[in-house]
Amino acid sequence: MNKKLKIGVVCYPTYGGSGVVATELGIALARKGHHIHFISYKRPARLNIFSENIYLHEVTTANYPLFEYLPYETSLASKMVEVVEKEKLDILHVHYAIPHAAVAYMAKQILKARGKSIPVITTLHGTDITLVGKNPAFAPVVEFSINQSDGVTAVSNHLKQETIDRFDITKDIEVIYNFIDFKRFRRVNKDHFKQAIAPNGEKIVAHTSNFRKVKRVGDVIRIFNEIHKKVPSRLLLIGDGPERNSLEELCKELECRDSVRFLGKQDAVEELLAISDLFLIPSQNESFGLAALEAMACEVPVISSNIGGLPEVIQHGISGFLEDVGDVKAMAAHGISLLTNEKMLEQFRAAAIARAKDFHIDSIVPMYENYFCSLIECDKGVHA
Repeated sequence: MNKKLKIGVVCYPTYGGSGVVATELGIALARKGHHIHFISYKRPARLNIFSENIYLHEVTTANYPLFEYLPYETSLASKMVEVVEKEKLDILHVHYAIPHAAVAYMAKQILKARGKSIPVITTLHGTDITLVGKNPAFAPVVEFSINQSDGVTAVSNHLKQETIDRFDITKDIEVIYNFIDFKRFRRVNKDHFKQAIAPNGEKIVAHTSNFRKVKRVGDVIRIFNEIHKKVPSRLLLIGDGPERNSLEELCKELECRDSVRFLGKQDAVEELLAISDLFLIPSQNESFGLAALEAMACEVPVISSNIGGLPEVIQHGISGFLEDVGDVKAMAAHGISLLTNEKMLEQFRAAAIARAKDFHIDSIVPMYENYFCSLIECDKGVHA
């Protein structure tokens, strides 16, 4: 691709999937020579790499006694307009429909009145459609802003279909899967680290999430508790969120607290995955399952619920296992089978990384580049 673009990336700065994907995509595009301008209310969690092609524009809000809630959307729209004009951006890429797609529409109208035209791409990530987006308080705005976007992408076929089913969508939705950077997520020798966590050679089971009800972290603990009865093991719970206190109480109730480590939010999650033997993700809903893909890239088999986009990532009986939501007994049985059969575990490890390579960053990022080029005037034919 000869033309280097100036791309505005609007995202949440949190550890959630949309913020992670937006940040990793921006970093990857910057490495290819594009100028990436992140627009958010603070530094995105994964933005720990800066280069001459990466810029951060923080959104600030003004407090005023009249406001019961700070008008973040208004401040964000103003910041979008400012950055587009000052940096002469070619395109705006907004991640997560609420409120970013609607705010981008507002910014675009302001720019249009000033004689500037800029295409807007909205990437749908999941709960902006399946949970928050369907709320009557947001649904009309979500539907309108998606249809007003110049381009729309979804991270899985499942999410695309859910969007079409829930809303009256007139725009074509392009499916571009989430991706994995194998320079970061890969299995490396961390035996000294593993020895510190599992000093007696215990198997390590891991889970990463924002500890919300939809993630069913309680099921993670129940599954582990069943595994732990049969296999000497340790559970690493990576992340934090509103369910944290109740989860600690559940560990005490099940008398497995000494074998569970609550590690909080971690920037270097790949180092924890590199020492893991099994990953659990029994969610109520997952539009893609990025945490599962990161585990698979580190050669960790995954046991998950058979919902959302997870079946598009995990091959049942090959790179992991898929079971009905809430079926703790079946998930635990699969975990015990894997962790008590070294030959089977190694086969699943090899299959996990082989499957993960289908989502290699070098294959997915050019899809975004080509999609950008379909909306603006630039050279076509980007290749991996």
